[in-house]
Amino acid sequence: MKAINKIFASKYWWLLLLVFLVLVNYAASVIHTRFDLTKEKRYTLSKTTKHLISSLGDKVQIDVFLKGDFPSGFKKLAGTTKEFLNLLKDRNSSKINFRFIAPTDVMNDGRTLYGDSLVNLGAVPINLTVQKKEGQSSNIIFPVALLQYKGKQELVNLYPGASSKISQEEINNAEALLEYQFAKALDKMNSDHKPAVAYAIGNGEPVDGRTYQMATAVRSAYQFGLLNLHSLPKIPDEVNVLMIVKPAQQFSEEEKLKIDQFVMRGGKLLCFIDNLIAEQDSLSIKPETIAYDRNLNLTDLFFRYGLRINTDLVMDLQCDVIPFVVGGTAQNPQMEFLPWNYYPLLNAKNSKVTKGLGYVSGRFVNSIDTIAVKDVSKEPLLVTSPNSRIISTPALISLNENKTTPQDAQFRKNAIPVAMLLEGNFTSLYRNRLTTVQQDSLKAAGEVFKSSSPDNKIIVVADGDILFNEFIPPATADAQPEPLPMGWNKYTYSEYLKNSEQGKLFVPVANKDFLLSCLEYLTSNSAISNLKNKEIVLRLLDSKKVRENRSTWQLINIVLPILLVILAGWIYQEIRKRKYAA
Repeated sequence: MKAINKIFASKYWWLLLLVFLVLVNYAASVIHTRFDLTKEKRYTLSKTTKHLISSLGDKVQIDVFLKGDFPSGFKKLAGTTKEFLNLLKDRNSSKINFRFIAPTDVMNDGRTLYGDSLVNLGAVPINLTVQKKEGQSSNIIFPVALLQYKGKQELVNLYPGASSKISQEEINNAEALLEYQFAKALDKMNSDHKPAVAYAIGNGEPVDGRTYQMATAVRSAYQFGLLNLHSLPKIPDEVNVLMIVKPAQQFSEEEKLKIDQFVMRGGKLLCFIDNLIAEQDSLSIKPETIAYDRNLNLTDLFFRYGLRINTDLVMDLQCDVIPFVVGGTAQNPQMEFLPWNYYPLLNAKNSKVTKGLGYVSGRFVNSIDTIAVKDVSKEPLLVTSPNSRIISTPALISLNENKTTPQDAQFRKNAIPVAMLLEGNFTSLYRNRLTTVQQDSLKAAGEVFKSSSPDNKIIVVADGDILFNEFIPPATADAQPEPLPMGWNKYTYSEYLKNSEQGKLFVPVANKDFLLSCLEYLTSNSAISNLKNKEIVLRLLDSKKVRENRSTWQLINIVLPILLVILAGWIYQEIRKRKYAA
């Protein structure tokens, strides 16, 4: 204390204070730190993200397209994104650069809009209608960021919401996924290794134009190729994921053994199976058709792993639409878009695979039951809405069903699972039942039979059409048909782009995101996948209590401070009067 008094007694005390302030400011400019007092550690990066940022070998340019006159929800998302990017920049300021750009801005070439370039890169815009005093206004929003690193570029979806009707829950969910989305993109660009994904053929799997968008999406991030199960002696060890998509022909025991042993060696399985023959094309010939079992001979294989795809069909009131003839004449029919309950819009569960995804469009979907299997856990990924039902085979599918209002009393089932994640140690279907012929085939392929797998993952989806794309007919005879995004039907897509038919369920579908999320979970770093589990608690005020106590809180916040200031002034004046009265 004496030393401090001595300093202030000196005539140079102000100079010492100035030097102290300069040193404090210099230290603050060099040493960056913050204290995250939020319960969920909202402003703290994970060890995985910190390692990714620290290991960058070159500069990363991040362009965020959330600049403009947006509703409050997207303004909040833009602010949260900026805060997160500042966290990244604080971690490695020399390697992280970011900027916010409006999609309507012109690129460096002086002609192309950023929005047009984003569409070519695969970004899906949201046509947002906002109610203002002067009426409704339409605004095209690209809630994405573009990362560029070492000549590579990657799109990051900042708003994987279910619809363009912004909800606080969707914005909150998008903010919770920011770290996962950016970490996933950085890890992908920083790695030279691409996992190998094989598309099984030989059992009637489609390889025509319907798979164009699926193949394009997978090739963008993975080594992708066809694999003939019938002709190859075994599935190569280099294959990380085997995709089985809508097979139409029965699997032989030899083919099933190859799949089984691939799983036992640690290979990942991603299956999209239609257990019933039910096609929309059949209804163009006559107004009704019968759905019946394909008899793929895969039931025992899936049963051993922990699930069963049922021979039934799911119907849902939350569904896509198709055109129906509702009147007119044969020469001039009157068409109307009506819901088609066999095309459910499936809800993505809040799981480590599908968290944050929007609706996934299905067609003639089967339900899935789980089987109790030791050391195998099951988690549903896609489920129906609370207004759904199941019809068993033989199922009659008729266009006449939509001529009457669906009986809501029949649509009472909730969250029917149609996609399932299996994780754990799987047991071989051929354990204790391997024939001599099968033993010889394994030996010829250079394999040793394995009766159980290491810790492994399998994803099974009870619908093959989820991955397919339709085509828009060419405008002229010379033009080529244009493939639609995966999962869209051409009627809904046209209406969505026009942003018309108000009140009907025209929403962007997340079929492509669902496929890529499944592949990412099966092949990616588990530490990055775990970032999806981050939660941001939504602490909302009770609107009912706010309305009831509005006047009370207005008095407390406005009138009470004024009264306190007046009271403090009066007390101060009274003290002065008494002090200087003499």
